[in-house]
Amino acid sequence: MSSWLDEAKRLDVAVYAAVAATPTPTLDRVMRRLSHAADYSRLSLSAAAALALTGGPAGRRAALLGLSSVGVTSAVVNVVVKPLSRRRRPDRIAESVPLARQVPMPTSSSFPSGHSAAAFAFTTGVGYVLPSAAVPLRGLAALVAYSRVHTGVHYPGDAIVGSLIGGALAQVTVRALDSHGG
Repeated sequence: MSSWLDEAKRLDVAVYAAVAATPTPTLDRVMRRLSHAADYSRLSLSAAAALALTGGPAGRRAALLGLSSVGVTSAVVNVVVKPLSRRRRPDRIAESVPLARQVPMPTSSSFPSGHSAAAFAFTTGVGYVLPSAAVPLRGLAALVAYSRVHTGVHYPGDAIVGSLIGGALAQVTVRALDSHGG
């Protein structure tokens, strides 16, 4: 009898394969560009600049908490979690992921998605101060997470868990900064 974890892994691989096998030429271009734009948290940096420049004191605080959350999350995910994980990246060749949607394959562990974690960390940090700004940012973060699956560099579970880690670490970060007057 298989465990729930084995079943979850099979489902994760099956959903990845279904996404890879679905022809979506228009979406391929959009998701590839979005995934690339999210490299090094560039989307979060741009959003933080816009908030800081146009949002007054609350916008500056939201930008600070969002970027602080990205920093903490990126450090924890890349320095602690990914090195402990041994999950290999998906095999885009075996799953026939179209070349038009592919981005460069990272060399780090597949689990969890750092892009997803950082995007949701930023959104959660911003939302602590500006809940209304977090609504569109959360939609963008979800698209970034999906783009990592669509481009073939992550399984869906990597993106889901990365998103949850990012949101959770951002909550810890903003509460810690708030309690210290940061």
